Amino acid sequence: MDRLKNKVAIVFGAGPNIGGTIAHFLAREGASVCVSDLNEAAAGQTVAFIRERGWEAMAQVGDARSDADVGRIVASTVERYGRLDIVVNMAGRVHWDDVLGMQHDDWNDSVASFATAGLLTTQHGARAMLACGARGSIIHLLSTAAHFGEADGASYCAAKAGLLNFARSAAMDLAHHGIRVNTVTPCSMEHQLWTTMRDEMFDPDWVQPERRGFYSRQEYLDQLPLRRFPRAADMAWATVFLASDESSCMTGADLPVDAGLRHKYPTWTPGKHDPRAINDYARATRVTRYGEEQELLTDLLGEPIERN
Repeated sequence: MDRLKNKVAIVFGAGPNIGGTIAHFLAREGASVCVSDLNEAAAGQTVAFIRERGWEAMAQVGDARSDADVGRIVASTVERYGRLDIVVNMAGRVHWDDVLGMQHDDWNDSVASFATAGLLTTQHGARAMLACGARGSIIHLLSTAAHFGEADGASYCAAKAGLLNFARSAAMDLAHHGIRVNTVTPCSMEHQLWTTMRDEMFDPDWVQPERRGFYSRQEYLDQLPLRRFPRAADMAWATVFLASDESSCMTGADLPVDAGLRHKYPTWTPGKHDPRAINDYARATRVTRYGEEQELLTDLLGEPIERN
């Protein structure tokens, strides 16, 4: 506790999984947190969760791809709390398609969702930090797509890779101001087992989609040396570290939170030596919201998911 005492943070993107968990952990460590999201209900629910536990938070609705919205959100935060020390950006939209069929509108949306949002949150956040004399920390959430090529993922991979190198360049530009810029890279997340991948987990008649870039959760689990998927709390702890003075000599760095995936030898499949069935893994998993375990296995809307 108190690792972020008297600091002020903004989290762009704040549902009950990654963004909301990060906002929760920042507040729990003493920061006053502005929670921003395109979805008013999502931002409000995250703020309510934080306030119910006695910590300080406010909600703002806005689009991280909009210069006006980001500027307004930053200004509102400074007006309320008097300063800004931490910016966390995890805004973005994903579009999947073969490179030959990629629609220009989807491509532009991906780039705006990730790279442009990265620019705007960094620009407005850094200007506010300079104005209040803060030696702040800016953190962008990436994906293994920033480091690898993925079939059907040209727009996503390009946008995330662009955000990665943008963050490195921004780190160099802002270093002499004492403002640090770092990134966190997860792989496929555990909460996807009961959200986007729930049919694969719990439907015995599930059939793998016909998509070149698609891989089953079993195939993914078999590639993870630690034999588990990262959880939202893992992302939040990494973000707390980068936001705190504990990482005061780190900038331009990328923290992999991926169960060892990026660093294993490519041809080694850990699952062949330590087999684990994905359905058993999923059934043993406890659902979390904002980093706390839930009594029932539920999806994002709170509807119960039956275990087969």
